[in-house]
Amino acid sequence: MAKASDSSLSSWALAVAGGIGFAYLADLVLLAVHHQWLVDAGGRPLATDFLSFWSAGLLALHGHAVHAYDWPAMHAFQQSLMGRDPGGFLGWAYPPLFFAAVLPLALMPYGVAFVSWAGVTLAVYLAAISGIARDRRAALFALAAPASLACLVVGQNGFLTAALMAGVLLNLEARPILAGLLLGLLTYKPHFGLLFPLALLFGGYGRAFVSAALASLAILVASWLMAAGGLIAFVHHLGGMSRDFLSQGHAGFYKLQSLYGLLRMCGASDGMAFAAQGLLFLAMAAFVAWLWRSGKSFPLKCAGLCAASLLATPYLFLYDFPILALAIAFLWRERVFDRTETALLVISQIAIAAVLAVNAPMGLAASGLVLLVIARRLAGASARTVPLAQPA
Repeated sequence: MAKASDSSLSSWALAVAGGIGFAYLADLVLLAVHHQWLVDAGGRPLATDFLSFWSAGLLALHGHAVHAYDWPAMHAFQQSLMGRDPGGFLGWAYPPLFFAAVLPLALMPYGVAFVSWAGVTLAVYLAAISGIARDRRAALFALAAPASLACLVVGQNGFLTAALMAGVLLNLEARPILAGLLLGLLTYKPHFGLLFPLALLFGGYGRAFVSAALASLAILVASWLMAAGGLIAFVHHLGGMSRDFLSQGHAGFYKLQSLYGLLRMCGASDGMAFAAQGLLFLAMAAFVAWLWRSGKSFPLKCAGLCAASLLATPYLFLYDFPILALAIAFLWRERVFDRTETALLVISQIAIAAVLAVNAPMGLAASGLVLLVIARRLAGASARTVPLAQPA
């Protein structure tokens, strides 16, 4: 198989990716210097998603974790931390399991905590991408992906989610028990794990399935024993979160990078959009079940699962799209991209970048384009074209 360094196009692409990654980091430094990222001139937190993690960690640290699920109380607490009204809800929408990740952050000053969180989760994510692709240069392309900048700017958990999914898939064949444990940890964002049980069952990975089930049960029991009030508050909170972010679209339907978000943005009713999203979920579930039962290559199965997981959920934001890079990395691992695949994958990243300029769920198009590449490989169409080294 040709290596990226064997092609002038690949060398050019590596240089472009490196330039984009450097530009991201330089831009963040400039924003921080001008107090438009991390903290203001007075050293107080700026209103980004990470503030919900840090403030929830502070509440848990002082024995008030349950208050994180009371959004008016959370809003007032964040207002006191910022010294002003953030102008909107930066709510806590995670099960008690995730307090374990944010508690250490509450021990640090806000800016240090933000940079530490972003840096550590980014490093783990890039290592996962390199491990999937079996090529360290793949990490450079993952860093240059627009979704990486989206995660870094707001301090979200997209890198962590993608790294956990990667850990499940990388360990599934050789270490199924570990894979199941990691899948149990993914319950902190359960809507991204809905298709995994199908993959495990139809793929014949019974040990991993049992391990994941036991890990999830253990997490549930531990959450109840350590913070029963927090677990009850989270369960009650789910309905309000669905109403606020989905049915009422308080964050803006254009921010939902899903079929549901697209239909609501176009004026469809809540019921109609949910019905359409439900049909897409069933289609993706059937696709995953068929794919993992088939004799297709393991990397292609993993790529299909990652892309389908994005398409299946209505609750999807730009910062979740490091998951799409996993699908691309598994395609990279299987074999070199041909010209058509390269074009489709580049366009998928342009579509994600376009979200910054177009108030529309362009991430849905990006996921569809990557799924199209997977479908071409499944159909064997790309075997009839001239391959190039991996440039994307």
